[in-house]
Amino acid sequence: MFKLINTLYKSILRATGIKIGTNVQLEFGQILARGYSGKKGDIVLNDNCQLSKGVVLRAYGGHISIGSNTFLGEYVCIYGHGDVQIGENTLIAMHTCILSSNHTIPNRNTLIRSQGDIRLPVKIGNDVWLGAGVKILGGVSIGNGCVVGAGAVVNKSLPDYAIAVGVPARVIGYRNG
Repeated sequence: MFKLINTLYKSILRATGIKIGTNVQLEFGQILARGYSGKKGDIVLNDNCQLSKGVVLRAYGGHISIGSNTFLGEYVCIYGHGDVQIGENTLIAMHTCILSSNHTIPNRNTLIRSQGDIRLPVKIGNDVWLGAGVKILGGVSIGNGCVVGAGAVVNKSLPDYAIAVGVPARVIGYRNG
């Protein structure tokens, strides 16, 4: 029964324009939305991805691409205004949030809410592990093979194989090769 419901769910998502590869595993209680007010973005889930309960993918007119064999833990939120690209074989633990935009800061006579977004693309490489509750801010690239410790806030790009922790995240070492 579950397999039939999952197949139906994938069919509905595909009908909305979301691209889903083969053997993608989806749990219930997710939000996958390409856009708003007629402005449609793209969501691409490549082969063998797994999205856990409560995952939120909102393209907001931008582009979100999840690489093959990538796992998104429970309640991961990805906002794709400015585009988010996640590589293959990546692990993203629960409650991680990835932002690809920011608001402009107007003068005090203009409401912040009335300002547009600044699009800030995010790129996450292959074989990356983001620990629980990590925050990735717009404009950041995370190199291949990086490990980011739980609760870290990444506001600057990380080189390949870096191990980073803290708020703001700082490199404390590199994976041995």
